[in-house]
This record gives sequence, structure tokens and C-alpha cells, in this order.
Amino acid sequence: MKLKTRLIITFCVIIALPVLMTGVAFFVIGSYALQKSDPATHPGISSPSVIMGEVHKAVPPATVQSIFIAFVIILLITAILLTRWMWKGLFSPISHINTALQRVAEGDLDYQLDREAYKGNGEISTMVDNYEDMRLRLKESRDDMLDHEGANRELISNISHDLKTPITSIKGYVEGIMDGVADTPEKMERYIRTIYNKANDMDRLINELTLYAGIDTNRIPYNFHRINVAEYFGDCVEEVGLDLESRGIRLNYSNYLDPATMVIADPEQMKRVINNIISNSVKYIEKADGIIDIRILDEVDSIRIEIEDNGRGIAQRDLSRIFERFYRTDSSRNSSQGGSGIGLSIVKKIIEDHGGYIWATSKEGEGTCMHIVLRKYTEEKQK
Repeated sequence: MKLKTRLIITFCVIIALPVLMTGVAFFVIGSYALQKSDPATHPGISSPSVIMGEVHKAVPPATVQSIFIAFVIILLITAILLTRWMWKGLFSPISHINTALQRVAEGDLDYQLDREAYKGNGEISTMVDNYEDMRLRLKESRDDMLDHEGANRELISNISHDLKTPITSIKGYVEGIMDGVADTPEKMERYIRTIYNKANDMDRLINELTLYAGIDTNRIPYNFHRINVAEYFGDCVEEVGLDLESRGIRLNYSNYLDPATMVIADPEQMKRVINNIISNSVKYIEKADGIIDIRILDEVDSIRIEIEDNGRGIAQRDLSRIFERFYRTDSSRNSSQGGSGIGLSIVKKIIEDHGGYIWATSKEGEGTCMHIVLRKYTEEKQK
């Protein structure tokens, strides 16, 4: 029952009951008095003044006193029942809601109010629903904040761990050069190339951290252009191929699209996607004859990019979670490969911001294939 209706009923009862009881008492006492009086003296319908006169003559004081006591008792019982009714329907629920709000203010977001117990109780039911919705949102927000803090701590730990490895290698090779260990041109070239590769690894980790901050605030800078797929991926493959060759990995590239096919994309961010996926593949290729295949396929209105490796593969239980932020299949971090755990989440975010989607297929011991779908660009013909 709504609060307004409840108050109106209470008001009407408080006003109407005394008036009704007075009328009933007046009628009963008047009737009693007329019965005691002489009918010949007051024939017909008597006026109120006549009735009151007869009441004074015929009704004993004890009777009037009894009627007054009954009147008071009835009013008292009515007041008790109304108070109980108002307390149960209004003051008690408000007290419970107030207690719940105090618990929330103290940080206890697990204190629940039973929605069903107050269902149909008008404004009180609405207040309880609002409280529960507020509590659940606050709890979800707090849990998200705690998860975010834990994720940030894990990120710092991962980045710190992964920066130590290339820094240690760089220091070791620089000391080797300073101590004269690299005493031949071949050794010197190998040492310098290793230092260069390790510096690139550090640069990639720092870029991931910077981009992660952009993802977290939804402020990744994009500069979209129409790009020719064949030309763009031809340049990417040429650039990536040099690095893979130095690592002893063979790169195969196949483009099955029409040479004029175009997409709307940010060249720099798409390059980051390709590099992140290939870097991830390189980390888990443990065979001497490592191979990475890049295929561009035609999907009528879209293009599909496949990047496949012959690495260790991913277990099926992990496959659906590899795009989650900070998720690592080698969570023990005993692997020498390292990784911040945000590379593929960055890839997924960029692809989705391009209006595309990405998924992975894999088989343990055989390799992994990343599938990226992007919509083609088509010019609208003017009529």
C-alpha cells in the first residue's frame, strides 16, 4: 500500500471514529431515555432538546460513566491498532533501511534487504529496490577497483621482471665488449646485434605500457586512412621479415585479394597489431625451423588476415582467455619468454575499434593461428 493511501486512511479513522461513536452513544442513550419516559408526554419524533432532557431524567449516572469508559477503551484500542499498523508498514521498514544505509556508510556492502518482504508496499518497496540497486552497483564498482589495483600491481611486476632480462643481457654484452671478449669483427657484430634486439624488446615493453594507459582511459590516438591492403601488408612483411630472418624464422606471405582492395584503418595501430601478434608467436616458437605464415583472404565484403606459426600451441582451456588483460598461459613466470600479459588485449581493443573482430585457433604442439576480419572500403557511386 502506498504511503499516501496509508496516511489518508489513518487520518480518516482518527476523525471519523470519535464522531461515529458519539452518534451511536447519543442514539443509544436517547432511545433508552425515551423508553423510560411517558409516551403521552412526548408523542412522535422528539427533538434533540427533548431527548437530552429525558436523558438527564432517565439515565443513571453509572450508565453514563460506563458508556464514557467504553468510549475511551474503544478509542485507546483503535489508537493502538493504528499505531501498530503504521509502525509495521512505515516506521519499521524505514528503520531497517536506515540501518542498511549506515552499514553501507561503514563500508559493509554485503548487508542485504529482502526485496520480496517489502514487495507491494508502495514507496517503501521502491526505496528498498533503490537501496539494493545502489548497493550492488557500489559493490561491483569496489570489486572492479580492487581488480584494477591488482591488475596494475601485476602489470608493474610483469614489466619490472621483463625489463630486467634485456637490461641484464645488454649489460653483459657491453661488459664483454669493454673487456675485449668480442675480439673479432664477427663477435662484435653479434654482440651489437644482440644489444640492438634487447633494446627493441625494452622499447616494445615501454610502448605496451604507454598504450595500456591509453586503453584504460579509452584514449588510444587513432588516425584513420584509406589504405591499400596489398601495398600496406607488402611493406609490413618486408620490414618484419628482416627481423625474423635474424632470429632464424622463415616468413611466408600470401595475398589472395584483388590488388585494388582497400580498408579504413590506422596504419600505425595496425602495424602494432601485426608486430604484437608476430612477437607473441616468436616467443613460443621453440623449433629450429620456425615458420610464420601470413595470409590475406577475401571474405566478399571483408578481408581476413591469418597469422599462423608452428610454435608450441595453446591449450584449449586457455584459448578463450588469451585476449583477457594480464592473462598468461605460463602464469608461473618460469618461462624465459616473459611478457607483460597485455599484448593480445591491446590487439583485441585496436581491432574492435576498427570495427573488426579477432579470434584464435590452436593445437598444442603444432602451432597457433590468429584470425582478423576487417570490413572492405567501397566507394558509393553517385547517381
